[in-house]
Amino acid sequence: MENASLTVIKRSGVTEPFSRDKVIAGVRKACQGRPVTEDALAQLGQRVEEAVRATGSAELSTHDVGLAILGPLQDLDLVAYLRFASVYKAFESLEDFETAIAELREAHPPRPPATGGEGSTGGGPVRGDATEGEPGEGRPAGGGGGSQRPGGRGGGDGASSAPASAAAG
Repeated sequence: MENASLTVIKRSGVTEPFSRDKVIAGVRKACQGRPVTEDALAQLGQRVEEAVRATGSAELSTHDVGLAILGPLQDLDLVAYLRFASVYKAFESLEDFETAIAELREAHPPRPPATGGEGSTGGGPVRGDATEGEPGEGRPAGGGGGSQRPGGRGGGDGASSAPASAAAG
């Protein structure tokens, strides 16, 4: 692939070269405390760079880069996606979060609870259906995942308590 120079135009009008590392650093903040590995972040950074290069444009706005991040991040981890989207889309109210969550529920219906981790390969996307603070049994814990509790209290792996009717248009 040709490595033509990509320029990002910031909101202030200042331009700077596109940086995959900067994309990864921003997404890493949204993934803090989530079971997302450094390898998964690197793959996301590559996907984002490929997407922005595929536009054929030499100059991109920060908005364009943010859009390119949202899809791969939603595939990676729904909680991290919601965190990133809330900043990127400038959520201002609980209704903004409720709307985004309803859209996610419609696009990603809850899965049945895992039964012991034997069916998990650890290589697929990590969905945001584990209870907060528990990385989820059978999933990669990531490079820094230091929030595991002693005793390994589980049982919350499929804990979406929302009824299917929550996504009402």
